Amino acid sequence: MNNQKKQTVYPTTPAIRRWIEGLLKNSRDHYFCFLPMLTGKLSTLFLKRLFSGVFMGEEQADVVKTIPRSAIIIYTTKYKSRFKYLFAHTRYQQRRLPVPQLAFDYEIYCWQSVSRLFRIMLAYLDELIRRRRVLNPYRSDYYQRALLQTGCGFLSLVEKKGFYRRFVKERIDPLVYLIEMQDKIDRPIYLVPQLMFFSKKPLPALPSLIDSLFGTSQRPGTLRKIVTLFRHPGKIFVELSHPLNLQQWLSQRPDDNPDVNHLALQLRRQLLLQHNRHRQSITGPIIKSNEELKEAILTSDRIRPFIKKHAASRQEPIQKIRKKADDYLDEIAARYSPGMIHLMSYGVGWITNSMFDGAVIDKAGLARVKAMSQKGPLILIPCHKSHIDYLILSYVLYHHNMPCPHIAAGKNLSFWPLGPIFRAGGAFFLRRTFRGAVLYSRVFSAYIYKLLEEGFNIELFIEGGRSRTGKLLMPKLGLISILLDAYRNGACEDMIFVPVYIGYDRIIEEHAYIHEVEGGKKEDENLSQVIRARRFLKKRYGKIYINFSDPISTRELIEGNGDTLDSMSQKEINALCRNLGWRIINAIDRQTVVTPPGLVAAAILNMARSRFTDKELKETVGTYLKFAYSQNAKLADTIVLNADAALDTAIDHYLTRKLIEKAPGDKDLPEHQPDYMVNPAKRSLLEFYKNNSISYFVPAAFTALAILKKDAFQFSATDLHNEYAFFQDFFKYEFAFNLERSPVQFVRKTIKAFIDDAMLMPHPTIPDNYQITSSGYRKLKMFAAFLKPYFESYRVVLQFYRSNRKEIPDAKDKLKKIQQLGMQMVKNKEIDLIESVSKINYANGLSYFSTNGIKDHSDEARIAHFDTLIQNYLNRLSP
Repeated sequence: MNNQKKQTVYPTTPAIRRWIEGLLKNSRDHYFCFLPMLTGKLSTLFLKRLFSGVFMGEEQADVVKTIPRSAIIIYTTKYKSRFKYLFAHTRYQQRRLPVPQLAFDYEIYCWQSVSRLFRIMLAYLDELIRRRRVLNPYRSDYYQRALLQTGCGFLSLVEKKGFYRRFVKERIDPLVYLIEMQDKIDRPIYLVPQLMFFSKKPLPALPSLIDSLFGTSQRPGTLRKIVTLFRHPGKIFVELSHPLNLQQWLSQRPDDNPDVNHLALQLRRQLLLQHNRHRQSITGPIIKSNEELKEAILTSDRIRPFIKKHAASRQEPIQKIRKKADDYLDEIAARYSPGMIHLMSYGVGWITNSMFDGAVIDKAGLARVKAMSQKGPLILIPCHKSHIDYLILSYVLYHHNMPCPHIAAGKNLSFWPLGPIFRAGGAFFLRRTFRGAVLYSRVFSAYIYKLLEEGFNIELFIEGGRSRTGKLLMPKLGLISILLDAYRNGACEDMIFVPVYIGYDRIIEEHAYIHEVEGGKKEDENLSQVIRARRFLKKRYGKIYINFSDPISTRELIEGNGDTLDSMSQKEINALCRNLGWRIINAIDRQTVVTPPGLVAAAILNMARSRFTDKELKETVGTYLKFAYSQNAKLADTIVLNADAALDTAIDHYLTRKLIEKAPGDKDLPEHQPDYMVNPAKRSLLEFYKNNSISYFVPAAFTALAILKKDAFQFSATDLHNEYAFFQDFFKYEFAFNLERSPVQFVRKTIKAFIDDAMLMPHPTIPDNYQITSSGYRKLKMFAAFLKPYFESYRVVLQFYRSNRKEIPDAKDKLKKIQQLGMQMVKNKEIDLIESVSKINYANGLSYFSTNGIKDHSDEARIAHFDTLIQNYLNRLSP
């Protein structure tokens, strides 16, 4: 009966039917939701020109290239936008990426060819006349056929009438369609969020008049979009987020097999959450006014009861305590200004381009960090060698489409005029110690909690201050403890720690550091320093190196141990804090870059003789470089490209700056075979650059000295393990050791490297025994020489204990006395190296000896024990 009805409404003759079928090419698959790749010439040229200024980095293409070629790719946007669809259709074709020709629930009219428009209209008209209905790509299953054929599509998650159609009229949801399609086919479907940004500025708490009229910078109206596109095309950029494998996602659904509509709802929520988090990882959270943040902090349940209790305990009016808390917050808080950050980016760019030869950035590591930032606030923890550190890291993040972090800075940097500028750039200031400042401590903790709760990234320096020695300082855990406490109290779902290495061929503060290490007083930061800093702009400081370690998820770290923070005792939390601190320091060490100046400085200072030839210097550098390769050390790009040229440049640089000089009496030698001598006044500066990458050579130094102490040309590897463990304990205040690896592992890996360099050879018959080769003995001393300055410094400390009969309670006065003694011992030739006169080494020596039973001159037996021990090692290091 139905067939008869259909026949009665069929208005055409067989001849007309054949004619229509011929025009339609015997297919009803003609829809406005499909735009073929080959559009007309004029429209193609126009679209290419239209989107030519929109930036899309190479790393974005890599997101798609990781997807299996057999997969079906669906690009998703949050809001429906033909503009974004046409961008993907045009630019992805240029970039040789999968091109979305099919777009769910889109109707593309303008860009279709005339012949295709005719066929689509004829197909719709024919269906309307024949069937009394409109062509529907869902009903005809056209979407599935098109996706299987082209392998790519486009879908929007939110549109004005979309929810009404799905919820009220019960029209097909494209996500429901994709879920059902995935259940029917073997090819995986990947959903790839595509985000387009018209500005990196975060949304303000209250929209401006322009935002109200023309749309926000994150979701501009048509007029604002067009103006931005033509006036500032460089501001617009596109990013692709981490793909979601629908096949895998569905395989993880619960066993009770929920309704497909419910699954689609969950999928939409997850994709929208990913879109939102990715957007926030670039723009940052909504910017609230300082007054709003202050009120939220000071009236929160975290601090309001404490203020009341604190006032009662001190018997002071609560208004007075509130006034103090308000003043403390003004002293601490940043005044985060996106406009000032944008302006500062030009200033920092100009300064770095004037002073440095470029920055080598670990873009793969940065991409991993960016992906992890969608899980929670980033806690960026760079090493700290220069004031440039926090400027350059914010600059790198800003120019790689990430928000600048809030930066924990010492209160000494809050001076005018830089203090207000730094605050606007995200700096918040803290005192060096919270001792006795109970209210200040609570206000500061509440401020940190609020930053995490709002979703701001935070940058802090775990070393506490800039390293004056060139190597990493031991971790200071106060801020880490405050962050863990905030996380424990629910400030954020997760907290991502990111160890960052920032290194330089040469640092601008080098002379100030050497002055301080040798006992000089640190000059407080002030305006005059800023004025004098102009002279730095006339010098060149080589390259900057920025590496990112794998991010550490706090949640995963805790859950990996089978714990939750709530269930942990305070003792366990303290242990977690220490463990995290050491993990971060070790991670930074592993990202350290070995630079040509650092290698050459190490070779110069570790030479057995004060006068050496160019050939000897380069052979020593070659030995160190070979060992660095064996440890998979990060090498400067100049070394990788042309090691010989890079090292020659470093030697010439040291000659020009008179850190080394051509030795007198070598004028008759060929120009390419000169003799060199170290400038004694510059040894401490060379020590700084030697220490930049010393972490890679510490295992070799320990192992080499343990071998030398055996005083035999044959030894067993097992005989070195205890000695290596002793060195780890003896120098625990100097170097950060990876405690997850045992001395046995370090010794065996180092011995293998020594064998590869023909320093050692396995015994032909006795297993686990080795013999020192003829060239190996000299090279062992070259590696062990890394430790000589530290042994000599510690020997000075022991001599101070032995000779000083007065109690000196003040630590600074004690170090000053030791410094004077060290200089006297150098003059008397009781120690060899001027770089051993180091205030920092002395402080570490005092810490070690005090924890090992030496308090003053009365502990003569302990003093004599360690003095004999050190002298024994120094004898092995003598030429």
